[in-house]
Amino acid sequence: MTVVHGPEEVTAVLRGMAVDPDVCVELVRVARSRSPELSRLTEEATRSHAAAMIRAAGTWFAAPGPTASVDEQDFTAALLLGADRAVQGVAMTAVLRGVQAALARAAEITVDRCRSAGVPDRELLSVVLRLQEYGNAVERQVINGYRAAEHESPRAIGAVRARLLRQALLGEVAPPVEELARAGIRADADGRYRCLALTPARGRALRSAHVVTALVDGHLAGVCPRPPSADELAPDALVVVGPAAALPELPALYRLCVRAVALGREQGLRGLFDVTEFAARLALSEQPLLGSLLSGRLLGGLDASNDFHRQLALTALAFLDNGRRLDQTAAALFTHPNTVRYRLGRLRQITSTSLTDGDPGPLDGLHWWWALTSWLSPQG
Repeated sequence: MTVVHGPEEVTAVLRGMAVDPDVCVELVRVARSRSPELSRLTEEATRSHAAAMIRAAGTWFAAPGPTASVDEQDFTAALLLGADRAVQGVAMTAVLRGVQAALARAAEITVDRCRSAGVPDRELLSVVLRLQEYGNAVERQVINGYRAAEHESPRAIGAVRARLLRQALLGEVAPPVEELARAGIRADADGRYRCLALTPARGRALRSAHVVTALVDGHLAGVCPRPPSADELAPDALVVVGPAAALPELPALYRLCVRAVALGREQGLRGLFDVTEFAARLALSEQPLLGSLLSGRLLGGLDASNDFHRQLALTALAFLDNGRRLDQTAAALFTHPNTVRYRLGRLRQITSTSLTDGDPGPLDGLHWWWALTSWLSPQG
């Protein structure tokens, strides 16, 4: 067997490490264990930096050794890491402890994999020295990024991010991906972004290290590589997230998210939702006249000012939402099935229409749901 060694083989090892999730997880684990201050951040907040810096190391090794200057390499990931930690309030000493631990572990993994790939021991000394040179440069750039963020006021950073989100979400000229990345607005591994809208419009409604938020035309908007988790939301927050999409597709998706949040707020919803969960509500909200016509045809006998009539309509809506099952509807309303049966009977007497007669098709059910939702809405 022919043993291949040299920069090409080392570069291949580093590129493999950059796409190996186990390696990134290990580096994050080591960094967090050596720097307790980092453990309060999500792993995602560090994993993307680790992968980017390993990829950059591969580029450094691919460059001609005697002529390449390490300071001419791309250290965007290191600069962003330092800037992010400064904005997040992590002390520089804690940041450097984590970076140094991760770099040392990355060097160990690189040497082990190079040896397994057939790189002879006499070549490994050069690998170790170049890794040390690269690691020292990474530390310098992390410090540079940290100090640069310290000198920029939080208000200035927020203004930059608000401008970029406005451009990305309102259909203005799309900002360059590189500029988004410098501001901490990152894409996923496939180069796609997720947009979101949330309420109430205040910064503490969502605390997530990988979601960048800003006020955009009075709405609190965000862009992120992956959805936030439910435990990152304030108890009173409502967040609607769009699917992963290319940058030019974000404005249309963001408009749907904003409208979904408005509908959810009217209905008192809280929590984390995908925008597709509002598909029916969004589609029907576009035709308010048809909704009112359906309400008039199916619910014409109901009086919106009568609390008992509103109770009947709410019971009917719960009956539809629970698959027309009396027992499940009763459980959802914390009442007895006979009470549900009585209310549906009274609704039939008042409106001369029935939810329970015959075997209604899906369109009949949709018409009833639309009529009830429209009638119960504040604008109904």
